[in-house]
Amino acid sequence: MYRTECIKPEEFKPARFETDREIVLNGKTIPYHTVSEDNVFYNKDGKAVASIFSYSYFRSDVEDTSSRPVIFAYNGGPGSSSMYVHAGFLGTRRITYGEPDRPTSFGPYEVIDNPDCLIDVADLVLVDPVGTGYGLLIDEEEKDNFLGIEPDAEALLNFIEAWCLRYNRGLSPKYLVGESYGCTRSATAAGIAATNGKDRAYGVAFDGIVMIGNTVTVGKYFGQNIAVEESVIGFPTYAGVNWFHNKPTEQPVKEFVMEAKKFADEEYAAALYKGEALDEKTKEHIIEKVTYYTGVSREYLVEHGLKIDDNDYRQEVIKKKGKSVSRYDGRMTRPQLEPWKDEEKKALWDDATADRYDPYFYAALTGDLLKNLGVKLDRTYVNMTMYYKNWKRDCEFGTTGEQLRNAMTRRPGMRTFFANGWFDLCTEFGWVWHTIDHGGLPKDRIYVKGYSSGHMIYIGEENIHELCADIRKFVTGGNPEE
Repeated sequence: MYRTECIKPEEFKPARFETDREIVLNGKTIPYHTVSEDNVFYNKDGKAVASIFSYSYFRSDVEDTSSRPVIFAYNGGPGSSSMYVHAGFLGTRRITYGEPDRPTSFGPYEVIDNPDCLIDVADLVLVDPVGTGYGLLIDEEEKDNFLGIEPDAEALLNFIEAWCLRYNRGLSPKYLVGESYGCTRSATAAGIAATNGKDRAYGVAFDGIVMIGNTVTVGKYFGQNIAVEESVIGFPTYAGVNWFHNKPTEQPVKEFVMEAKKFADEEYAAALYKGEALDEKTKEHIIEKVTYYTGVSREYLVEHGLKIDDNDYRQEVIKKKGKSVSRYDGRMTRPQLEPWKDEEKKALWDDATADRYDPYFYAALTGDLLKNLGVKLDRTYVNMTMYYKNWKRDCEFGTTGEQLRNAMTRRPGMRTFFANGWFDLCTEFGWVWHTIDHGGLPKDRIYVKGYSSGHMIYIGEENIHELCADIRKFVTGGNPEE
């Protein structure tokens, strides 16, 4: 990977920055101390080969931290820095939100003290995995030890154990908050910690995990090889996006989505299974219902055997308006290109959400948050690498769903909170329900909640208030569903 700096292993010098700040939350002034630093991995010869970069926020007026939770948080990718969760909702400073479908990618950008920050109840550690953000893969020959589902998870575990020893937090409750691929990272790390890794055992245990935009499945990587029609998995989310743009009903979004899920589970799945054996009367009934719930045209359904392709759906749902919707957040739109079908598919990964928000998050982090943290580092900040193209997807220790089950059954009392957006077409809500229904997870320690948002649940002032309040409940032992 190309960076503006060239760091030789023998010349690498770990960076560390500290500050003391304060924030007012609910009328109370809370002092906090920050440490931003390299967490270095060395080879057998003692040379630095990689670094995870972390940003730690400690409430500094707490003397006894033995019962104070620590939240370790990161984004996904694989290959994403922690920029989004850091500047989006977890840092003491964050961006502000107006209408979700921002009219421009540019400023003015606004960064404020975060009134929803969780530092009142927990210390926070934002994590840039190896090669992301300020994290480094110093020796490319060592990439197989970091760039893969299980190597990445073990790197995280090594970092967490070292961090807890460094800051004397072995007795503290520990929580993982992962977004998108970060959910895969969390489940894999928790499972390996509960069973043993490739070369060693781990002593750390996690009190709970928050899964934002779930990627944990009972199949292979990101749900591959699941014996369920993906049109059925995606159906509740299609209904949610249709509800947002076309308002087919006056019902609240959750009620409409759950009604659509019931139809998909009981009628749509059976119809797709029968295929051409479906009688005409039933077929017309299914077409009518699918059109109503999803906004997809009758012509499309007939042409595609009643099935709905994710990418097609993004273009079909508001095709009449000359727009397509974002994969990451179905609330956001962009003009369709002509001819719409072929050309737009080529541009689908150039997403409306990324168009609007990536510059905002990057500007906020590099122009404000890092300054607040006292970070002055002559190093490229890489918000997203392309390491995922060479990511090792084979898992020696089982699927991500199996790893989560291992963790929850071998660590009695461990809880998991699935938080998903109704309008998230990237990690659709159906994967949450499928994992819970087929994963053998202890249902009494599983919590699920939907939000009127997309993949990044916190986009929107009401959304960030709700999500942070729910995580606050969760890490203090409460029920986030209530």
